[in-house]
Amino acid sequence: MSDKMEVNLAGVKQSQGVWLVKVPKYLAQQWDKATEKGDVGKITIGKKQGKTEVRFSLNEKLAAVGEKDASLQVPRDHPFTLHTVGGQTMAVFSQSDKDEISLEGMVVHRAECRPVVNDNYMKLKKLQMKESTKPQRLSQQLERAITTVFKPVANHDFNVEYEKKKKSEGKMVRAERQVVLDMLFSAFEKHQYYNIKDLVDITKQPVTYLKEIMREIGTYNSKGAHKSTWELKPEYRHYQSAEEEEEMQTA
Repeated sequence: MSDKMEVNLAGVKQSQGVWLVKVPKYLAQQWDKATEKGDVGKITIGKKQGKTEVRFSLNEKLAAVGEKDASLQVPRDHPFTLHTVGGQTMAVFSQSDKDEISLEGMVVHRAECRPVVNDNYMKLKKLQMKESTKPQRLSQQLERAITTVFKPVANHDFNVEYEKKKKSEGKMVRAERQVVLDMLFSAFEKHQYYNIKDLVDITKQPVTYLKEIMREIGTYNSKGAHKSTWELKPEYRHYQSAEEEEEMQTA
């Protein structure tokens, strides 16, 4: 799949000019409450003493902050502070549900949408300050023990097993090499194959030490019917393997 994407440049062809306006966070949040084709407010453009004056008036239905306190409302009246583009070339793009990108137009005006400082605005600021000082986490004292299945445990089973194994191996003292060899040869007189866990139980030796000896006298089976087991090398066996017996019979 190609990373290149086509851009619809109809906005340039139609010479569409757009305004880039910075709005307060609370105003954007109130706009999100509007229906898909709902009216969020009105913009009025006029002249005052020869200067352009722009104001935005929020829809009255979107002014309420919450359902608990109907008297608490965001400011509805927002005059614009106009700025020049300042020689910058800026554009506005949109992206559809199908990831199609279109150029809506070139920025011709920049502005800031600022609220009129009134009682509603001051109440809103107090609420915002109160919310910002609330702790993110709260501690709560329990009056009784938790009896649900989600009760925390001091240590998990796999951790307990690991520590037990670690302590057990730590207590194992390396015996003399010949003593270990005698125990191993004695064990392999009874059975041809052993896994390392069984050999540890028989000899009571650390795993690393035991594997070191087994690499010298034994062969590890990594596949086949006896996968993950050890057996003695031919020169240390007191028996013949099935393959050797078959060869002897054939001869």
